[in-house]
Amino acid sequence: MAFLMEYGMFLAKAATIVFAIAMVAGIIVNASHKPKAKKGQLEFTDLSKHYRQQTEDLQQRLLDKKAFKQWQKTRQKNQKLQGDDQPCLFLLEFTGSMDARETESLREEVSALLAIAKPEDEVLLRLESGGGVVHGYGLAASQLDRIRKQGIALTVAVDKVAASGGYMMACIGNKIIAAPFAILGSIGVIAQLPNFHKLLQKNHVDFEQFTAGEFKRTVTLFGENTEKGRQKFQQELEETHVLFKNFVQQHRPQLDVARVATGEHWFGYQALELQLVDTIQTSDDYLLNKLPSHRLFKVSYQLKKGLAEKVGMGSANVVSQWWQRLVQHNWQR
Repeated sequence: MAFLMEYGMFLAKAATIVFAIAMVAGIIVNASHKPKAKKGQLEFTDLSKHYRQQTEDLQQRLLDKKAFKQWQKTRQKNQKLQGDDQPCLFLLEFTGSMDARETESLREEVSALLAIAKPEDEVLLRLESGGGVVHGYGLAASQLDRIRKQGIALTVAVDKVAASGGYMMACIGNKIIAAPFAILGSIGVIAQLPNFHKLLQKNHVDFEQFTAGEFKRTVTLFGENTEKGRQKFQQELEETHVLFKNFVQQHRPQLDVARVATGEHWFGYQALELQLVDTIQTSDDYLLNKLPSHRLFKVSYQLKKGLAEKVGMGSANVVSQWWQRLVQHNWQR
């Protein structure tokens, strides 16, 4: 009898494992046969409505019933006077990674805006980035330049940081606003890499590299770097820095580029004195100041996540929740 019970439990476990494997395989096969969907979805959020609702909720709590009804009537009257012909302010957000992969979403957002925006409208970019690869941030800056070329006012707001490639994007704006302690600048170029040649040599490991062209490879991770290669690599960095400085000077001619293109960074107050920014102000204040005269909309393009990414995020959430519970349990003990 005990044997039969153990055997039954074994069969149940085996069936469960087989069923789980079949489910996963089915999901993968089903996903592979589905027609390719859109990469993402464009979303418009009415910020004017959001801010008005917040104000109404607060007034309802602060005022008595009669005073609140009077406030509502006055507000509705003012809205009718304003009408629907107010210009629009479109809010974009860009939180940049090292490779500026967020540019893919920015491209879609800018294309959507250019299809509907009028000359009297405005775009506010809420920017946060410490910089990254030159070609990635160069393309991101070019996407913003499309707005400028259409004659639409572009304001860039830096609440935290816009350095290096981040500042390359910021300088495209007609106007740059920054929080008092936001970090800006870092107009410079950096490259660094380890070299394992001596370690390989010590362990009698040969590294062979074949190139066609004298400077196809200047410095390397595993081979022996030559002084000529180092000099060429440094020359390329200097040339990139010159391009960066010229780009900034072109878009902000009021800047003393020789003074600010040293690779240093500054806080908002200092950046204002150096003319890296135009005004000390947060993005929230800027939006609220525009609320009476503009209709505010947030535009965002959300990329769809693949199956592997969703599973990875789900696993990460499970681990995070488990860790938090463990820490909480130990703390309570």
